[in-house]
Amino acid sequence: MKLKVNAKLDPAFLPMALVCREMREGASGENGHDIVVAAERNQGCTTVYKTRIYKDGTGHDEENCKFIDRIAKTLLWVSGGYKLIIAGSKVVGEYIKSAFSYGGSRDFDVRFMERVYEEKFEVILTDIEHAPENKSSASPVGRHLDGCRIGFDAGGSDRKVSAVIDGETVYSEEVVWFPKLNSDPNYHYEGILNAMKTAASHMPRVDAIGVSSAGVYIDNKIMVASLFLKVSDEDFEKHVKNMYIDVAREIGANIPIEVAIDGDVTALAGAMSLNENGVLGIAMGTSEAAGYVDMDGNITGWLNELAFAPVDFNEGAMVDEWSGDYGCGVKYFSQDGVIKLAPYAGIELDESLSPAEKLKVVQKLMAEGDERAKAIYETIGVYFGYTIAYYCEFYDIRQVLIMGRVTSGEGGVILLERAKEVIATEFPELNKKVTLNIPDEKARRVGQSVAAASLPKIK
Repeated sequence: MKLKVNAKLDPAFLPMALVCREMREGASGENGHDIVVAAERNQGCTTVYKTRIYKDGTGHDEENCKFIDRIAKTLLWVSGGYKLIIAGSKVVGEYIKSAFSYGGSRDFDVRFMERVYEEKFEVILTDIEHAPENKSSASPVGRHLDGCRIGFDAGGSDRKVSAVIDGETVYSEEVVWFPKLNSDPNYHYEGILNAMKTAASHMPRVDAIGVSSAGVYIDNKIMVASLFLKVSDEDFEKHVKNMYIDVAREIGANIPIEVAIDGDVTALAGAMSLNENGVLGIAMGTSEAAGYVDMDGNITGWLNELAFAPVDFNEGAMVDEWSGDYGCGVKYFSQDGVIKLAPYAGIELDESLSPAEKLKVVQKLMAEGDERAKAIYETIGVYFGYTIAYYCEFYDIRQVLIMGRVTSGEGGVILLERAKEVIATEFPELNKKVTLNIPDEKARRVGQSVAAASLPKIK
C-alpha cells in the first residue's frame, strides 16, 4: 500500500481509510460480495456499516476476517453495543464470534460493553437478505436556552458550574477537586451538590439541569466514568450510578436533567458557536476524546470512545496497555502519541518525567523551532488526515474541531496543515465538504458548562 503523503517517523503506518478503499475496490464486481456489520445497543438502537469483501473460500478468508475484525471493533467504540450482527459471510461471522468472546482476542471489548449496557454480549450471524437496518437514537438535545438553567461540567481536576438565565450566564465558578483520588462517593456527591446549589442561589428558580461529564451514560445513569476510579464496585452500584439524578432531586422536584459525555457537549458548544451541524470534536490530551453533533444538530447517544477505535492496520503498531489491542487512536492522538514518536525523531526524554512533562519538553523544543519536534507534529498530522477519512466511514462530518494540550502552540498548526494536505491529496472528495480547524475565540464563545445548561428541554 502506497501513501501519497508519508508519515515521516512511522513508515509502517497502514491507514484504515486506505484499507477500506482497497478492500472495496479489490472485492468489486464478481470478485466479492456485500457484507453488513451492525451493532445493537439499548432500546434496540442499531448502527449499520455496509461494505464489500472477497468471496468466501477464494484465498482471501484471512484478509476478510482481519479487516472485518477492525471494522466491528471500530463500530462498537463509535456507536456502542452489546450485540454484533454479521450478515453476508459465515466464515467471517464465525471468526468474529470467536474473537468477541470471553478469552478471545476482543475479550476486553466484550467485558467493557457488558458493563456499559448490563446485557450479555453476543454475536449473531445471518444472511445478507436479513441484515438489519439503522435504527437511530439521535435526539434534539441541546440548544435550549430558555428559562433558568444550571450547567455543570465535571472535569478530572476541576469542576465548573454556570447559572444561565435565557441564554445569559449570570454566574460561573471553577473549583479544584480530586475525584479520581477519592474512594468515598460522598466526596463526589457533596461536590456536585454544592456546585449546583451555589448556581441555584444566583437564580430565582431552577427550570433545568444539564451535565457534561467524562464517561459513559445511559438514560442519565453513570455506567463507566474515570471520575470514580477509586470507588469500589459495590459503592459504585449503590451510590454512584444514579448520582446526577439524585442530586437533581435535591435541587428540586421534577426538574428535568440531561447528562451527556463531555466530548458531545464540546462538539455541541462548537456547533452552537459556528452555527453548523455535522461537527466532530477531537480532544488530544491524556487520551483521545471525541464528541459528535449530527447533520440535524442532534446528539446521537453513541459512545464516541475513539481512543479504542483502530486507526492503523499494521499489526506491529504500538499496543494500548489497557485494552491490549494494537493501532488504536489513543497511541496516535494523545500525549502518548507524541512520546511514542520522540525517539524516532532523535529526541531522548527523561523516563522519570510524567507523560505531561514529557509533552512539555517536546512543546518547548517546538517553540524553539527544533526540526525534530516539527517532524513529530507532521507525523501526527499525517495520522490525523488519514484517520479523519476513516471516521467519515462512520460519521457524516462537515466540521472537525481539534483541541487539547497536544494541539496547543505551533505544533497544533503544523498538525492541522499536514492533515489538510492528506485530505486534499488523498481524498479530494472529502476536501470539498470537510473543514478542519482549531477553535478560535468565536468557537470558544459558548463555554462547556453553558452548552451543558442547554441540554434539557423544559417541559
